Amino acid sequence: MGIEEELLLIDGATGRPIARAGDAVRHATQGEPEGGAAVGGSVDGELQLEQLEIDTPPQTDLGALSSQLRAWRGRAVQAGRDVGAQVAALGTSPLPVRPTLAPSPRFLRIAERFGLTAREELISGCHVHVSVDSLEEAVGVIDRIRIWLPALLALSANSPFWQGQDSGYASFRSQVWLRWPSAGPSELFGSADGYRRAVEEMIATGVVLDEKMVYLDARASSRYPTVEVRAADVCLEVEDAVLVAGLCRGLVETAAHEWQAGEPAAPVTTSLLRLARWQAGRDGLDGELLDPWRSTPRPARDVVEAMLEHVRPALARTGDEEAVETRFEQVLSRGTGARRQREVFARSGDLSAVVADAVRVTAGHR
Repeated sequence: MGIEEELLLIDGATGRPIARAGDAVRHATQGEPEGGAAVGGSVDGELQLEQLEIDTPPQTDLGALSSQLRAWRGRAVQAGRDVGAQVAALGTSPLPVRPTLAPSPRFLRIAERFGLTAREELISGCHVHVSVDSLEEAVGVIDRIRIWLPALLALSANSPFWQGQDSGYASFRSQVWLRWPSAGPSELFGSADGYRRAVEEMIATGVVLDEKMVYLDARASSRYPTVEVRAADVCLEVEDAVLVAGLCRGLVETAAHEWQAGEPAAPVTTSLLRLARWQAGRDGLDGELLDPWRSTPRPARDVVEAMLEHVRPALARTGDEEAVETRFEQVLSRGTGARRQREVFARSGDLSAVVADAVRVTAGHR
């Protein structure tokens, strides 16, 4: 498994995002990552010049994954410092921003096609890759984990502010993301052929440019032999991101066993999953979620605990049970990044203080 994170570049004087990604990436690629990170990770740019993307090399151990993520965050933080910027693991910018599109031919095509949706987007997610043996297994997994992805979103919620105001959501990133026509929950595909056909049909419409723009909450990676789970906000805390990764591996392992045993996927409609996703983005862990099977409201803690119980046998098989449970209880006790952001704002009345706090946490300070 591996983690990809999107991070904001911040002007330390104002707390607003700053367009320094091109120079930061050039600095980041000089030399090896701090902390002895292995070959395979990277610091790269994204759609907007106010953002960096990091990814870890594949790991089998959650402790090693934690070390790698800290190392690559450290690499991004240093690259930011080299160009006069700070780095923050925030799902959205609390302060107003007008993003600056990165000048790559593909991004320019996207902006021409999608207009304001592309030009306004500056949101940061956490994507987890988990290895699978085949596309058939990947599709069997995707069909069976789709009902749990709203709970992952709730655990990771870290984007309550948007353009200088409280959005009313724990994850407003999840709302902005749905402006893309190919984003969100997926239908039941049934087989590798069904998945290929659905992707080909989406591309054939001409609405999306290519397979990379099939922005489903979980998809078969076009680059690696993995299922890519894309539901989560970037997490403020490294250990929360590792928790998301551990749960993703547990979900994938559990679903793969169910698929191999011929157990059917839950026949929840995509329209109900969109409602469950909305509810998770609205309340995070501080309200209600929809029951994964019945689509009825339940306390958020009950739903995420049900997810943990669902994957517990898989966690035991991979040796992740204790590590995941410890991190899980920490999140339930202190809350998500969204709760922390709102608490900092409640104390200070200053959104720049919210950003400064996130900069400290991202750099490994409390």
